[in-house]
Amino acid sequence: MAERSFKHEVQKLRAGAGAEFQGEGILAVTKALLQSGVAYVGGYQGSPVSHLMDVLADASEILDELGVHFESSASEATAAAMFGASVHYPLRGAITFKSTVGTNVASDALSNLASGGVTGGCLVILGEDYGEGSSIIQERSHAFAMKSQMWLLDPRPSHSALVDAVQKGFELSEASRTPVMLTMRVRTCHAHGRFLAQDNVRPSFTLKEAIENPRRGVERMALAPATFQHEHEKVHERWPAATRFIREHGLNEVFESFEAIGCSVGLMVQGGLYNTLIRALELMGLADIWGTARLPIYVMNVVYPVVDEEVVEFCEKYQAVLMLEEGQPEFIEQTLQTVMNRADVATRIHGKDLLPRAGEYTTLVMMKGIRKFLQRYAPTLLKIVPVDAGVAAMLAPKVIPLIPSMPGVALQDVPGVLPRPPSFCTGCPERPLFTAIKLVEREIGKHYVSADIGCHQFAALAPFDFGATSMGYGLGAAGAAALNVEGAGRRTISVMGDGGFWHNGLTSGVGNAVFNKSDNLIVVVDNGYSAATGGQDILSSRAKNEKRTTKMSIEGAVRGTGVNWIRTVSHTYNLKKMMTAVREALTTNDLGPKVLIAQSECMLNKQRRVKPLMRKKIAQGERVVTERFGIDADTCTGDHSCIRLSGCPSLSIRPNPDPLRKDPIAVVQSSCVGCGLCGEVSHAAVLCPSFYRTELVSNPGRGERLWARITGAITAWLQRRLSAREFVHVA
Repeated sequence: MAERSFKHEVQKLRAGAGAEFQGEGILAVTKALLQSGVAYVGGYQGSPVSHLMDVLADASEILDELGVHFESSASEATAAAMFGASVHYPLRGAITFKSTVGTNVASDALSNLASGGVTGGCLVILGEDYGEGSSIIQERSHAFAMKSQMWLLDPRPSHSALVDAVQKGFELSEASRTPVMLTMRVRTCHAHGRFLAQDNVRPSFTLKEAIENPRRGVERMALAPATFQHEHEKVHERWPAATRFIREHGLNEVFESFEAIGCSVGLMVQGGLYNTLIRALELMGLADIWGTARLPIYVMNVVYPVVDEEVVEFCEKYQAVLMLEEGQPEFIEQTLQTVMNRADVATRIHGKDLLPRAGEYTTLVMMKGIRKFLQRYAPTLLKIVPVDAGVAAMLAPKVIPLIPSMPGVALQDVPGVLPRPPSFCTGCPERPLFTAIKLVEREIGKHYVSADIGCHQFAALAPFDFGATSMGYGLGAAGAAALNVEGAGRRTISVMGDGGFWHNGLTSGVGNAVFNKSDNLIVVVDNGYSAATGGQDILSSRAKNEKRTTKMSIEGAVRGTGVNWIRTVSHTYNLKKMMTAVREALTTNDLGPKVLIAQSECMLNKQRRVKPLMRKKIAQGERVVTERFGIDADTCTGDHSCIRLSGCPSLSIRPNPDPLRKDPIAVVQSSCVGCGLCGEVSHAAVLCPSFYRTELVSNPGRGERLWARITGAITAWLQRRLSAREFVHVA
């Protein structure tokens, strides 16, 4: 069950030539693929391109009509290996996944592909997860493109430019026999826009034809000595072919200044940063609202390879040029310096000397860098354009206090709202697992915990504070492999999700533990989906999927690798069972790897599935019962173990109604989904009896309404008596 359905939007993909197409960036990319005659598409979900996978899944009927094969790949490496179909055949293929972690996973397949080259066009659509919206390590795809000699597109965040980049990307790949990478940032993926559509095109050469007419050429395989020849081909044939195509088809763009002011400076920018640059220039009075600037701009929609001739032609006209390149190292800036030196051009190239070396280039960051640049080379531009007072205030130097986000760091003189670390969703079934570990550790001591990528990584933060390392998706158990010493006083705990388990963890984690006779505990969090990437189905999902195989057993797969000690807790909210399983795994005398499967459906996906059904039943007049939990204010002691041991967002505090008690009491907010963990936690910790469960009944029967009136009247009478007694006592 994906986070969002595109069942209605995908009908736009049928638009023909001349029709105006409107929608999100990911829909525009899908339409561009169909217009390009793509034969097959694969990929692995991950921000910011998760929805591209969802769009393709929802568009299965349209893909089938065009003869396009689509696979939701088991991993990024699986997706990249699909390009093997384009090595000997004129088949256009596209894959998509999150960068840079996805590129790292797929590196083996991509490196082999780039070495031998391709016949059909190959396009890798990368979610360039960098900057403020990122959820991963801060790296760029540029280094990988340079390392493997794959061309890297970074188109302007315009739907027409994006569609053109997809279509030209295939042509560039075929012209240079090289796979092409196309990066999309978060804002580009989800920005809404429009462009003139073209007709969808069936693949000119089909997968069926490829299967029925086998081809091979051992010289295209990455086998020595062919690999040495491949390197020469890359440099002496494919690279020149790529630069010729880029130049002849105008993939990069030059926007001249709109008025003849004898400008002696120019700007160069990665295509993906173009909109931010124009906004910065507009705020500085150097561009109008339509994007026409007072400064000439060279837009690099292709950031690798750099086309030397274009760079020289642009730069030699100016005294100085500012290169706006986000991230580090400054690959493009270094290349520009080399090009200028070899061409003996005196133009000064600036970049990271005036702009931050690391971090996202926001509008404000760009404004400050451009201002420094113009103050040095074109101060008259700053004088003839009046600067808005608000903009001037933003550009003024400021001392911004650092708000620490790490535990144990004291806050001093920092006004405003304190930082709030990210956490699990309300009612998340993974909370009780970490609560159980925390309570068991009170009995038998602390353990080293190797974490993994996924929702469960939030356990590294308060209130659980679990997890010392996170080495990669599905590598939780592998991250603890070295911490496996015979005779050690305690076992190491490692955690992985069900998505990570099928992605990589079954072999690199569980299989490796069996092979090396590890005696540690591996916890597999089975919430039924690839939840962290948007709730896509995986092999062990319990839902029926017409296009995919589901309902496969994690326990069966683990047992098949040779694990003997396996426990499955099918309802993680039962804290006593969860604690018993954890305690047994950490104290048993049985040798060999221990695998604990913590199994409950992702609450977010469950609510997406259940709430529409409940609303429908209520609208039809059916009786619907919803559970909620509450806290008795008179009983609550203010200990707050419920919050400290579960951290649920629906739990908060409020002033104590008892004037004789100062400690604030806990309160359950209306966002509660009735999972019951907070009460379980309190009782398991033997600290608090104040929780109660209540049932909200929609469309109650006649008897229930009568009973509610009777109990309500009795309760009101008792409350009046209690209030009167308290008044007499005070008087």
